[in-house]
Amino acid sequence: MKLVVISAGLSLPSSSRLLADRLTDTTRRQLSADGHDVDVHVVELRDLAADIAHVMVAGFPGPELSDVLEAVEEADGVIAVSPVFAASYSGLFKSFVDVLDNTTLAGKPVLLAATGGTARHSLALEHALRPLFSYLRATVVPTAVYAASEDWGTAGGSADALTDRVTLAGRELAALMGARPATRESVEQQPPALTGPCGQEASG
Repeated sequence: MKLVVISAGLSLPSSSRLLADRLTDTTRRQLSADGHDVDVHVVELRDLAADIAHVMVAGFPGPELSDVLEAVEEADGVIAVSPVFAASYSGLFKSFVDVLDNTTLAGKPVLLAATGGTARHSLALEHALRPLFSYLRATVVPTAVYAASEDWGTAGGSADALTDRVTLAGRELAALMGARPATRESVEQQPPALTGPCGQEASG
């Protein structure tokens, strides 16, 4: 099975990548326990920032970004992690989503996660990220995972709570990925959305 992990963290290292790695490990372990081989492709959007800006202006991606878009298209599941800026996903994260074709994520299991300085930004998952991926007709995992600065402490309290959320979300994604072949045909039969260049929805 193919799992694509998208991290929109800007620093090196980034808490978004750290969270993405933990979610990936949990999902891979569960899929392996269920008898599935897993091929993981990690995408650092920071390294593709210039290519993403270019495709939004020129209308076509370069070779490296083309490979990433193809990987997302072929994925059986996606983990998407963004830092929270101004109570929403980052501009880089949204720009990448904007260059995806509108049908790429239709019916595809997606685990959403976000990182931020304080717990008060956690609602960005439900108010920003989940509506975005619902619009793209992704099958969004019920448990979204938010990690604030205090969640990266030593074992106990919020650190243990983060581990519990990561474990639950990873298991949910693995279950959806394992069940997806039975539902793939019905997804492909859905009428395609009208799209313009770079997969953006056409307007009147």
